[in-house]
Amino acid sequence: MPVTMEAVRDIANNTEDFSSIWVNVSRPDAPRAPAPPITSDPPDHHGHRRVILPAFNPKAVAAVEQEMRDYCRKLIKDLDGMDAVDAAVQYTQHIPVHGICILTGLPEEDADLFRDWIYKNFQLAPKDNAVRLQVLTEMTHYIDAILKDRLVNPKDDLLTTIANAEIDGEEVAWDIKIGYIRLQIIAGIDTTWSAIGSGLWHFAQHNDEVQRLVAVPNDDPLWTTANEEVLRYYAPVTMARKVINDVEIAGCPMRAGEQTLVTFPAANHDPAAFEDAHIFQIDRQDNRHVAFGVGIHRCAGSNLARLEMLVAFQEWLRAFPNYSLDKSKKTTWANGQVRGPREIPVLLNR
Repeated sequence: MPVTMEAVRDIANNTEDFSSIWVNVSRPDAPRAPAPPITSDPPDHHGHRRVILPAFNPKAVAAVEQEMRDYCRKLIKDLDGMDAVDAAVQYTQHIPVHGICILTGLPEEDADLFRDWIYKNFQLAPKDNAVRLQVLTEMTHYIDAILKDRLVNPKDDLLTTIANAEIDGEEVAWDIKIGYIRLQIIAGIDTTWSAIGSGLWHFAQHNDEVQRLVAVPNDDPLWTTANEEVLRYYAPVTMARKVINDVEIAGCPMRAGEQTLVTFPAANHDPAAFEDAHIFQIDRQDNRHVAFGVGIHRCAGSNLARLEMLVAFQEWLRAFPNYSLDKSKKTTWANGQVRGPREIPVLLNR
């Protein structure tokens, strides 16, 4: 298993010897379904990425900042009169769902359904093929129906773009179109709420850093460096690759047919890549982390994730600058390839 920045980059950039067709760690007999572009290899990958990328470009993401900020303030307003709350369940888990719904056109009234799929997919499915099949089947039927509706009732959204998607003049296969949206639901929500949750868990224990942040305006560079340090230090995602050809990485022989992890979190703690890699520094300047991956599969939604995190931190820390962990209760963490807190009991200490 690669743990250094060099080894992780070598695997992620090597699409000749490593395939992304298996990006999840699961039983060999587990049911699978396409979720392009993350599960596609060259030459198909580039075309799939072109379909979804415009919806997540910097201009499109910047346009939703105020709406995201208003939504975070609403979630915070809902905590009026409370002191002991769950920062994950009552705050972080809602924010990326809202962002994905805005940019894709998915109906936000189905947010609870999306969260249920994510929980089952990441917490239960790795050990239970029946659960994985249930989630895949439910998602396929749901997305199939909503894409078919967009064909007859088009809107100015990503769902309509995907329903009519073509690559180089050829219509995209229907199961691939479904896979595009499957990816947005699964990969675009859990990863970001895990990163936000990890940041809030961290700041709850480091009030000195909170005070430094809330003392400066939202456009101060300190907020940006703090956001990036959360991504580096608490990178939520470990991916997998299937070995296509016999190859050696960092002196380790890998055989065709095997599977290997691509441990982006470990790479982000490599002392050869980061000075004082073991220390969280909110003002770290040289921070070329790989929380969003590296190579052709670098996260297409990174602009949205960064915005959601930044806004979530700014609104929460300004509202509750003295909050702390509720030591009478335990923070619970996710299992599997996406690491982040699922419950964060805190005291707001207004």
